[in-house]
Amino acid sequence: MGTGLNELKNIRIEEYSYELSEGRIARFPLANRESSKLLMYEEGEIKEGVFSDVRRVLKPGQTLIFNNTKVIHARLFFQKETGAHIEVFCLEPFQPADYARNFATSGSCEWSCMVGNLKKWKEGAISCMFDWQGKQVTLQAVKLEAKAGGEVIVRFSWNADLSFSEVLEHCGKIPIPPYLNRESEESDKIRYQTVYSKNEGSVAAPTAGLHFTDAILKDLRLQGVNIEELTLHVGAGTFRPVKAETIGGHDMHTEHIVVPRKLVLSLRDKRAEVIAVGTTSVRTLESLYWMGVKLLEGYTDFNSVKQWECYDLPAHYTLGQAMEALAGWFERSGEEWLKASTTIIILPGYRYRVIDAMFTNFHQPQSTLLLLVAAAIGEDWKRVYAYALAHDFRFLSYGDSSLLRIRNKK
Repeated sequence: MGTGLNELKNIRIEEYSYELSEGRIARFPLANRESSKLLMYEEGEIKEGVFSDVRRVLKPGQTLIFNNTKVIHARLFFQKETGAHIEVFCLEPFQPADYARNFATSGSCEWSCMVGNLKKWKEGAISCMFDWQGKQVTLQAVKLEAKAGGEVIVRFSWNADLSFSEVLEHCGKIPIPPYLNRESEESDKIRYQTVYSKNEGSVAAPTAGLHFTDAILKDLRLQGVNIEELTLHVGAGTFRPVKAETIGGHDMHTEHIVVPRKLVLSLRDKRAEVIAVGTTSVRTLESLYWMGVKLLEGYTDFNSVKQWECYDLPAHYTLGQAMEALAGWFERSGEEWLKASTTIIILPGYRYRVIDAMFTNFHQPQSTLLLLVAAAIGEDWKRVYAYALAHDFRFLSYGDSSLLRIRNKK
């Protein structure tokens, strides 16, 4: 990779900090998605515009890759018979473990959850009620077992002919980021969701995509910009700060990926620039390269990329070779979708293998997402963020956008 793994693990997180006041955090979205500001960075040059400018910024033949995950109403509020209130935050399906199958279940299912006020829930069932078609439905939760990291396996059951997806829609709340310091509102159900979201599973939005509108996507297609999709279900770990002094002490959460065969073939035959929409798309695409490398190297667990694994794997393969290996897997398996997982961490010193540029919002100080940006544009991340602060850009999930071109990409 060009930089030793031990050196990467010794990166001090305090070196990736800046002063972000509460007033710079966008607590609510703008009235119009595409009216956000857009910062454009390329080889040291910074320009400013509005997001609707992407119609002229993007060129025919370029490929935009979106994460089409959909945010679920993951926050559920229960009450014990004693009156104690308990919040259950659904993180990922446990039984059935497959997202689509779990959301389609009727009657009961199990999830890995975080539980607020857990000390009040020693045993027994807790319940909440909601109206459906003029009837009152009861959702019950039973605690099954504790997992590492404070997570709890919870079995949900309900007394209506509804899928669990429908139960969440009726009973749950959209999980807006905690740093917004407010409760979710009705408008968040629409605005904390991209216009192209379709595959349920995330507990946080891929926020770089929030600026795109149906009209922009239509115009880009007419201009000859290629539009591709993948799925990465964003976990609660996206909000977890780095508490260790060095990045080697930080554990990334596992996130689940679904990639269509069509996208792999497109990357194999890549003839123009690939622009990832959001850091979730970035992590998925870069993980995809290393999955191809693992196949080439004879690994049987090729569809799982561990946190530090890519820094130890051989790096001499081309993108075409890696994607050809994955295309071969599709051919042999007869599958049209690759289901995989990744905990990849992208740090300064990482060389991007797939993407040429990325759309992304402005991230929290001392976060792994800021490290990912620094891996893309080097020490110029400081200039970019200083410019954004000096020119009244709005920060974090509901904030403004940037288009960053990978610096010195070979």
